[in-house]
Amino acid sequence: MIDAQGFRPNVGIVITNDDGRLLWARRVGGRNAWQFPQGGINDGEKPEEALYRELEEEVGLAPDAVEVLGSTRGWLRYRLPKQYQRKGQQPLCIGQKQKWYLLRMLAPDDAVSLSHNVKPEFDHWEWVSYWYPLNEVVYFKREVYRRALKELAVPLHGGLPACKRGS
Repeated sequence: MIDAQGFRPNVGIVITNDDGRLLWARRVGGRNAWQFPQGGINDGEKPEEALYRELEEEVGLAPDAVEVLGSTRGWLRYRLPKQYQRKGQQPLCIGQKQKWYLLRMLAPDDAVSLSHNVKPEFDHWEWVSYWYPLNEVVYFKREVYRRALKELAVPLHGGLPACKRGS
């Protein structure tokens, strides 16, 4: 499903633990390509429904393994560089529009299962500091990550975290 402007609706998932660290995952075959879990919203599916489906598909967590702490108010968009756009696809997808969710993990770490799906998205995960992903995610997603983390810092910390960026 691609909207009239060429953006595919998507959910982004930021999972935090009790120490305020974030679940950061490496894409399968991505030679150091790390990101937060994310995935498309199917036709007729609400963003929160997609959140729980993607959560289970990508990191093997059931809805009762997490608590929703907040979400972005609206859609955050990023454009795909031309070399990543699928030529000949109609309608052409030029990027993603994402609704981001902040979740607190209630289950133990061993509840995370990257092999829960027939075709896993990730092959490794770790906990990282809050701002660490900004300098590590692929360049064309950095502004969306910055905006999402800044907005989601409010429900998590009551404002921006005191930790330094990238620490």
